[in-house]
Amino acid sequence: MFAVEVRDHIMIAHSLPRPVFGPAQGMHGATFVVDAAFFTEELDEDGLAVDIGAATGLLAEVLAPLNYGNLDEMPVFEGRVTTTEVLAKHIFDALAARLEVFGAGAGRIRRIRVLLHESHAARGWYEAAV
Repeated sequence: MFAVEVRDHIMIAHSLPRPVFGPAQGMHGATFVVDAAFFTEELDEDGLAVDIGAATGLLAEVLAPLNYGNLDEMPVFEGRVTTTEVLAKHIFDALAARLEVFGAGAGRIRRIRVLLHESHAARGWYEAAV
């Protein structure tokens, strides 16, 4: 399997209002480094899995509504605890819904992985077939 992975980042605010989260129950900020990998079984006639420029632009587009936002105030997350895993799935869904940006190459994409780095010591992700 071939893959192209691109990276961006977001800065968000949120709270995790359940006892299991200890001090993170209160409002706090987080900066996530976000990696998105697009997997294909074949390359196109130019030797590409997907176009890196298109992948970079798509990730930036999907992250823009979250950047500098308070997730607790966003309707899309109403009633949800915005853990790293929940956020990774949200980004995955948004990427998967916009694969047409790759034109004819969209049909080659078999999987997407969205990895969020919370810090140098912790990360979480969501990966699935599309």
